[in-house]
Amino acid sequence: MKVLFTGRCVDVVKKSILKFDDVQLVDDSPDIVLTHGGDGALLGAERDFPGIPKLPFRDTRTAPLCPEHVSIERRFDDYMSGKLKETRLMKLGGVIGGKTLKGINDVFIHNVDRVGALRYIVLIDGIPYGHEIIGDGVGVSTVHGSTAYYRSITHSIFKIGIGLAFSNSTEATNHLVLPEESVVEIRLTRGPGILVADNTPNGIQLEEGEFVKIAKIEETASIYGLSGFMCPECRKLRHAKSQVR
Repeated sequence: MKVLFTGRCVDVVKKSILKFDDVQLVDDSPDIVLTHGGDGALLGAERDFPGIPKLPFRDTRTAPLCPEHVSIERRFDDYMSGKLKETRLMKLGGVIGGKTLKGINDVFIHNVDRVGALRYIVLIDGIPYGHEIIGDGVGVSTVHGSTAYYRSITHSIFKIGIGLAFSNSTEATNHLVLPEESVVEIRLTRGPGILVADNTPNGIQLEEGEFVKIAKIEETASIYGLSGFMCPECRKLRHAKSQVR
């Protein structure tokens, strides 16, 4: 099996995985990508190696663990023996012109000028939602991403559909949970803005008058052992840690 490692301090994982027979370390064209870190490491691996199955491991130094977690060796052995369930995560695409940014968690438009708000109009399946909106940003989240940035903005999560969130809007605009097949279009009436997806380091600059279409795409992300990587107990630990800060 050809294995590629991503994340920080991957030597911790390599020592454990190399104990297994028939494992070959590669730099490209892997059978599976092993990520070491937290949620960001997994998102980055999918961005860099889309479509290739991922097996994430949490880094105890940066991401909280709970008693449900097993050792690296045990987790990889469970994968090799077919015990870990595969999860297919939906992806969103943010399209402008011929460019597309893809996200497992979300696709957002943010203001570039930190002391100046965006002005924009939102259409849902071609129908305007309210009037011109003023705020720091707007975006769409998947179910998987609803526990991340979407939750920070709306103080809520959802289990089906896609979520439309408005960051620091001056308008009395409600956040929405829409059917999964909905198409959200956003037109900037005052910018500049930047289009980002997940934790991408490079966004797409947007100018006044430009349209962005955000919708579900056919491509999905294949993740093994996701329920163990992002179990409810770990979410509680992560939330408690953030409250202390």
